[in-house]
Amino acid sequence: MAAPRPHWLFGDQLGPHFLDPRHGGPDADAPVVMVEARSVLARRRFHRAKAHLVLSAMRHRAAELGDRVTYVRAGTYADGLAKALGRGSAQELTVRHPTSRAALEFVRARPGVEVLPAGGFLVPHDDFARWAGGGRTLRLEDFYRWVRVRHELLMDGDEPAGGRWNLDHDNREPPPRGRDTLGAPEPWRPAEDDIDAEVRHDLDRWERDGQVSFVGRDGPRLFPATRREALSALRRFVTYRLGDFGRYEDAMLAADPVLSHSLLSAPLNLGLLHPAECVERAEAAYRAGEAPLNSVEGFVRQIAGWREYVWQLYWHFGEDYRHRNALRHRAPLPGWFLDLDADAVTANCLSTVLAQVRDTGWTHHIPRLMVLGSRALQDGWDPAAVTDWFHRCFVDGYDWVMLPNVVGMSQYADGGRMTTKPYTSGGAYIHRMSDLCGPCAYRPTDRTGERACPYTAGYWAFLHRHRDRLAANHRTARAVQGLDRLKDLGELLAERDRRDGDAPP
Repeated sequence: MAAPRPHWLFGDQLGPHFLDPRHGGPDADAPVVMVEARSVLARRRFHRAKAHLVLSAMRHRAAELGDRVTYVRAGTYADGLAKALGRGSAQELTVRHPTSRAALEFVRARPGVEVLPAGGFLVPHDDFARWAGGGRTLRLEDFYRWVRVRHELLMDGDEPAGGRWNLDHDNREPPPRGRDTLGAPEPWRPAEDDIDAEVRHDLDRWERDGQVSFVGRDGPRLFPATRREALSALRRFVTYRLGDFGRYEDAMLAADPVLSHSLLSAPLNLGLLHPAECVERAEAAYRAGEAPLNSVEGFVRQIAGWREYVWQLYWHFGEDYRHRNALRHRAPLPGWFLDLDADAVTANCLSTVLAQVRDTGWTHHIPRLMVLGSRALQDGWDPAAVTDWFHRCFVDGYDWVMLPNVVGMSQYADGGRMTTKPYTSGGAYIHRMSDLCGPCAYRPTDRTGERACPYTAGYWAFLHRHRDRLAANHRTARAVQGLDRLKDLGELLAERDRRDGDAPP
């Protein structure tokens, strides 16, 4: 009997389901190859906490696999495979479908490689292609309902649990006034070990030697790096934090950036958790009367709806999607943004969120979209550069994650292929959904003057700059009509042009 082919395991395929032959995995007992390629970190300035998390997770997985794995540290993937298999080796190799186009092209260019089906998602590519065929409009709500029915998630027979598919209306409450925190039980946090110490030592040495350069801070590791840790984080969220998740899903509090969010995106995107087990545990909590439907539906929508949707669109839209720039935004990212220099920013909302990214490599979806992304959109920053920034600076950021999220959702650079309107707002939205405006030097209601809110002024300037396009969109036409009622529009635009971002003089 022929020996099983070696299997190359990427650093975001770390859960046991990626090696299970019953679920599209490699040959039973196949030897495993893992490559830690320094070139990945050397090419770009990643967040230090992200580099730490990925390397820690890879090395922990290698320790679990023991003698089954050949773990190679090399300059490049090609060098690593040569060390593991023998330079010039024609040995056959299997690999799970990678999560980026660049990685897929690399493995397909190597002779003797069989690419196995993608793992870690609910919907196979072929099934999505059939669903999307025939000129269908690719809207999230339709896709989400299809996934719910197909996987029998939160369904009572043929109907959605509770009689409604979408409970967003119940999940958009502002934070409770007069409170600095939501008061939710603390999220699960890991205890670092010798592997983390080794990773930190290596990163320090590489940075000291000039081999790599990072942004952000590497405090204690905050996210799971092993399957056991990921399951603990999932259990704690479902048991103690899921109940209040939905209600305040879109809220922001300066002193409580986590609120009741799950913090599961990082272990999910490392492959330590499978989305099915996440949504099934949440539904079980609802069926047992331990969590309200609105919270469970909101969580299921994020995992089985949005996450699956983004993954599929990344492949469906093709590589040209990366270069979309329908609004022709070309401005470079400011230095303070690239360096995560929160202290150089006057607007309290932006400074607070940027500090959260600097310190942890994470914020939840509303600060990402309505503070960071909205600022980039209003100021006309190059969407490709914004995509790269989100990819590098977030612990859960990968090419497949950030390309549709930024180009399509955040920056509207695809002109509406993914969403029906640009997502940006004035300061009133931030004021309503957070406690960030109170101590700010600016006022959310002011469009002009020394206390003019950059988001309020920026919102109207953005509408004016793209008036013709947005007037033809039924979702934004009314807002564009409001431009004609602004008696201070000329002053607003002139003052906006004179401003040098939020950096103080």
